[in-house]
Amino acid sequence: MKKQAHSTYIRDLLEEAVLKYNRPGFIEDDPISVPHLFTKKEDREISGFFAATLAWGQRKTILANATRIVRVMDMQPHDFVLHHSAADLKAFVGFVHRTFNDSDLLFFIQALRNVYTKNGGLEPLFAEGLQRTGNMNDAIGYVKDVFFDTEHLPRSRKHVSDPRKGSAAKRLHMYLRWMVRKDDAGVDFGIWNSIPPALLMPPLDLHSGRVARRLGLLTRTQDDRRAVEELYARLAELDPEDPVKYDFALYGLGVFEKMK
Repeated sequence: MKKQAHSTYIRDLLEEAVLKYNRPGFIEDDPISVPHLFTKKEDREISGFFAATLAWGQRKTILANATRIVRVMDMQPHDFVLHHSAADLKAFVGFVHRTFNDSDLLFFIQALRNVYTKNGGLEPLFAEGLQRTGNMNDAIGYVKDVFFDTEHLPRSRKHVSDPRKGSAAKRLHMYLRWMVRKDDAGVDFGIWNSIPPALLMPPLDLHSGRVARRLGLLTRTQDDRRAVEELYARLAELDPEDPVKYDFALYGLGVFEKMK
């Protein structure tokens, strides 16, 4: 009885926090603001992929650098990826965001062109990964294999996380939330229909992990793949159809309400 009461308390607490933080005011200072600059599906996918890739460090710098990329692409990232010339790429020389530099960026542009010309785009690629593997963590690993299936510098591989090696893959799970989750509040896009929102896993980071442990939703001390899967299982008990919506709650409680 006590366990049931505690579970009800946690659900109510998180649901209240979702309502508080899953709203348009969340967008402005978040990396998701970059794909919100666009209306075309493919532009949102590609700009979002770059924004998620750069999403570590100071938010102001993340937004500035992700926005710089799409501005150099004349605010047409899909068209640029498909039809750029060698001369067009010169504008990216000298680009750097922490350890992600111009050589990484140029490879990512080429890899995305391959994905859109050979695999039909990012959505079909992730959907194929899910179909082949059965879960989003291994689907990310499959996508990484395809993404790097052309000549590249070994250093560039570190910029796409691999849950098969134990990574929490926070940025890619965040990106999948943006693309897949059906959101009446207008934050997440819900433009990928081939992946069920019920299978999305939480983007686990320092803030959400700390709150999840404080609430008894997570026992594992490391922020890794196993922790993501443990937290996903608990959140799916609270809402089997949309477990990743609680990312807003965990993050908001940790960052804005300083729950420790």
